Amino acid sequence: MRDIRVATVQFQHAAGDKAYNFGRIRHFATEAARARVEMIAFPEMCLTGYWHVRKLSRAAFEALAEPVPDGPSTRDLLHLSREHGMTIGAGLLERAPDGGVYNAYVVAMPDGAWAVHRKLHVFEHPNICAGNRYTVFDTPHGCRVGVLICYDNNMVENARATALLGAEILLAPHQTGGCHSVSPRGMKPIDPAVWARRHEDPAACEAELRGPKGRAWLMRWLPSRAHDNGMFVLFSNGIGPDDDEIRTGNAMVLDPYGDVIAESRALGDDMVVADLDASVLPTSSGRRWLRARRPELYESLTRPTGQEQETRRVRFGE
Repeated sequence: MRDIRVATVQFQHAAGDKAYNFGRIRHFATEAARARVEMIAFPEMCLTGYWHVRKLSRAAFEALAEPVPDGPSTRDLLHLSREHGMTIGAGLLERAPDGGVYNAYVVAMPDGAWAVHRKLHVFEHPNICAGNRYTVFDTPHGCRVGVLICYDNNMVENARATALLGAEILLAPHQTGGCHSVSPRGMKPIDPAVWARRHEDPAACEAELRGPKGRAWLMRWLPSRAHDNGMFVLFSNGIGPDDDEIRTGNAMVLDPYGDVIAESRALGDDMVVADLDASVLPTSSGRRWLRARRPELYESLTRPTGQEQETRRVRFGE
């Protein structure tokens, strides 16, 4: 890997309005180009909208999806990537050739190459399909990149597998914070009244978004994905109302020690830029620990316990 300047974005998407959402992507990509950014990460399903899809009929849900790479959104991303010489990642619903619909993340690269990750742990709609493979690829910028979407990052095995496939940078697009977790000490909804008064009382709103309903919850586990696996992490997220939930933003970049090197505190759409120092990777704790692994001991990690359930049941306590 070489040194590279990156950016990550938080923005409030418009449900089902791909034209508006791509306009926000174009806006931030243009700003990033002015800052000489080479790679930028946008949130999960930011092109299609996210939380409203669970209420859609099967026909409406499928109509919102499009093929990759031949659909209009991927073509637009590839054009924008070539225009700015920048690798751009953004989320959408993918319609596969067999008709299956996936929560997907497209990464468009300036040389015309592309990659797509299909979320492994899905719950957004009764008819959504789960991906079945990891996504790690080389970029024209001299770095190897992996993608895990939102809930994928909750599983320590997924981050480790991605690192073992050679990822140096992990794109971690989310729509999170303000969720109603069934765990008593998990995330809880953001107070709509506090959000509504964010301009009159920004300190109260910032405390709400950065507390245990948002950033503080992330800080319990997200830095360990970077630290334990020796990867840079680009965390992107929604911000503000998303159907009946309020996303908490906190777009951030973490280094391979799990330290936050750039972060947004904005109460609205925002982008942060960071310079990744490749020299810290080889001797980072996580990279050294990977070399001390003993794979012969890990058979139990692949053996079903009988307690596994579909993510939807776990997510909603069904």
